[in-house]
Amino acid sequence: MPVSRDEVAHVARLARLTLNDDETDKFTSQLSVILDYIDQLREVDTSSVHAASSAGGGATPLREDVAGLTFDRSVALGNAPDTDGTFFRVPKVIDG
Repeated sequence: MPVSRDEVAHVARLARLTLNDDETDKFTSQLSVILDYIDQLREVDTSSVHAASSAGGGATPLREDVAGLTFDRSVALGNAPDTDGTFFRVPKVIDG
């Protein structure tokens, strides 16, 4: 499935990317190859393959949830660049 330079330029604009002519040519070629490969994969008969919800095939092993030792507050705050003595102090990132 060939991709045009205009389509690559359009997608680049949507992604707010600035591409020069060489990059546009390079990505046009690469995307065409990728889409051609996807077309080949569509031709593969997968009717006998069962859908999988995960690649692992089993449940995720979890550790037992038990209370354990914790850091003393002074140890936890010891490497913080700024605290108020009880909590970490961080720069404000949201207005309001």
